[in-house]
Amino acid sequence: MREITDAHVAEPGLAGVEVAAADDATALAVQELLAARCAIAPADRTTREPGEPGEPGVRLRCFRPAMLR
Repeated sequence: MREITDAHVAEPGLAGVEVAAADDATALAVQELLAARCAIAPADRTTREPGEPGEPGVRLRCFRPAMLR
């Protein structure tokens, strides 16, 4: 997964959140909690670190774009 860069948070109102969880269901549930509290651009899937098949753990990244202020 790429880093959250300065462009993702270049102005007030922008935010990037990375969720690390044991499984897809947990990561997506955390995203739902965030979405219920503030406007976010949700991720449509989780990712696993390359080169680690079968290892537990997924990541998900969502953003709060300026247009959702």
